[in-house]
Amino acid sequence: MQLKSSLRCNYLFLTKPFLLGCIALFQSAAGFAAEPRSFDLPLWKDGAPGALGSEPKDIPLAMVRLPESGTPTAALVVCPGGGYGHLAMGHEGHEIAAWANSLGMAAIICDYRHRNKGYGHPSPMQDAMRAVRLTRAMSSEWNIDPNRVGIMGFSAGGHLVSTVLTQFDLGDKDAADSIARQSSRPDFGVLCYPVILFGKPKSHKGSENNLLGKSPDPELLASLQNADRVTKETPPTFLFHTMEDTAVPPENSLEFYSAMVKAGVPGELHIYEKGRHGVGLGKAIPATGDWSNALQRWLTARGIVGPKEETAKAAD
Repeated sequence: MQLKSSLRCNYLFLTKPFLLGCIALFQSAAGFAAEPRSFDLPLWKDGAPGALGSEPKDIPLAMVRLPESGTPTAALVVCPGGGYGHLAMGHEGHEIAAWANSLGMAAIICDYRHRNKGYGHPSPMQDAMRAVRLTRAMSSEWNIDPNRVGIMGFSAGGHLVSTVLTQFDLGDKDAADSIARQSSRPDFGVLCYPVILFGKPKSHKGSENNLLGKSPDPELLASLQNADRVTKETPPTFLFHTMEDTAVPPENSLEFYSAMVKAGVPGELHIYEKGRHGVGLGKAIPATGDWSNALQRWLTARGIVGPKEETAKAAD
């Protein structure tokens, strides 16, 4: 069987993760069993914009986790938190990807650049937007519906996602790079205890400092206070937070949701009583652990995933 466009293998580096990814894709297309198709790809074939070198830290990745499905699936780009200084890949990355797969969604974890890799703004934003574009560009090969591509972020990753939700572009139609021609506007967003209030009280100063430095230009700082950039074009968005979060207080989510209401952007906000900052799925916390079920109901109501009974049947 000849795979479409030879899997676009000429686009990628011949790294071990890439080769394993090609094997997984071939197995699926040829009808062999594949546990879920899992592979990592560089976001840029010729190096990321502003790259400081060619070491692993300089190569942002799309960590692709594809469920088995006979029909095109929705996709979720996942941006872990970490204060723009590291990435909480476990409970805000791989566990979330597994949850998305359980709903029949493709998951693309964005291993974006950050301060401990030597990068500040705009590198994380470029990486996250590129992950959305890449997902759409590869929709045929990855069995994804390009009109059901969302993005989800936690803590500082939530700030990154709020930047994508409010500062997206529709792609460069004249670009030689087919990925750059894709829109970076997600079809929906999910903000989990996000940092929003840049330059305001109750923000997270560590995230601000890592992204912009300790004395940023005031105009740049204001441009990343993304609640001020919400418009009617902002994609539908689901938010959740906890009252016990002292690192990133719930006023951050309240600010963004209030802006959504003012602009007429569809969405939901859930604030739970219990749970410190960084709870991830929070399944051990009574009541709070229901947030992912609330999100599933919202995604189902919007036609992004199927009803729970269909999801459970597919998982079996």
